[in-house]
Amino acid sequence: MKAAVLQEFGRPLSVEDVPDPVLGTGEVIVDVVAAAVLPYAAEVFSGERRYLLTLPVTPGAGAVGRVREVGPDATRLTPGQWVLCDPTIRSRDHALTPDITLQGLSGRGEGGLRLQRHFGQGSYAERLLVPTENAVPLGSIDPADAARWAALSLCLVPYGGLLAGDLQAGETVLVSGATGNFGGAAVAVALAMGAACVIAPGRNEEALRGLERRFGPQVRTVRLSGAEDRDRGQMMAAAPGPIDLVLDLLPPSAGTTPVRAAAMTVREYGRVVLMGGVGMLGGADLALPYPWLMRNNVTVRGQWLYPRHAPARFIELARCGRLDLGLFCVTEFALDEADEAVAHAARHAAPFSLTVIRP
Repeated sequence: MKAAVLQEFGRPLSVEDVPDPVLGTGEVIVDVVAAAVLPYAAEVFSGERRYLLTLPVTPGAGAVGRVREVGPDATRLTPGQWVLCDPTIRSRDHALTPDITLQGLSGRGEGGLRLQRHFGQGSYAERLLVPTENAVPLGSIDPADAARWAALSLCLVPYGGLLAGDLQAGETVLVSGATGNFGGAAVAVALAMGAACVIAPGRNEEALRGLERRFGPQVRTVRLSGAEDRDRGQMMAAAPGPIDLVLDLLPPSAGTTPVRAAAMTVREYGRVVLMGGVGMLGGADLALPYPWLMRNNVTVRGQWLYPRHAPARFIELARCGRLDLGLFCVTEFALDEADEAVAHAARHAAPFSLTVIRP
């Protein structure tokens, strides 16, 4: 089969003939129809992000495709079925704290690297091997819409953060990093889950105006100045009432000042969920005042990705129409154009811009 291969960090992807995946028990082979390209994929492939990724590798985290072959222990998946390939692969031999690898993207620690040796080849390929539980049924879809369904891989990340923050219908959410690709998705997902209002701070005025056009008065945007106290006051003033939940999705290039400004808008007994990349490449650590946390009974939680059950639940949110996948503007590339797709995704990292490779 053909696949895009990263031989060395900093080198272009090369489209090559590679061995077909070999099916084992507890595994599924999927014919890839659409694979989303992350906006920061170029930073991973250059080595800038310092992700744990064993080379050479076929990159690509997540896909939409059709089941080609199932193992002997699969009882419901059948060849031809449309599935979402969840790239979050967990070890099966320690249920309390499983090791995790992000297929085609990164591993967490030595255990994640061990998983990567078997499931490391990602979705920029004609076929993909995944654990049976990672092939999540999509139901019937129009093949022409497969690329738009690939947006689920992007939206699942903020969905995991909002689940971790125990978002309840009618609450007010502040999305720190709302003008980015994941942040824009977080705004849409929060509203789909029943948030009454989303506060969307940022410096990119074009992206902020785009959020206002898409969602109307349910989203209240705030132009950030970089002055922490002033920005905090503006975010709190924009909210219709107390802010119940803050979700931070800022990238590694952001400092801790906007994270702290946003986090400290939350109400007494409020929740703060951190799942961005701040500090991953060095710099100051996030400092939150001990008395403020303690006296206001604030919960601060880190969250990496999402729980096992999230993809199946999230698919239903999209199928019932609560999440409108039509929000996403999709640009498609052929497998032979993988490098162009990565460059395009980097240039178009705005909310609801989706770059997809269609093998």
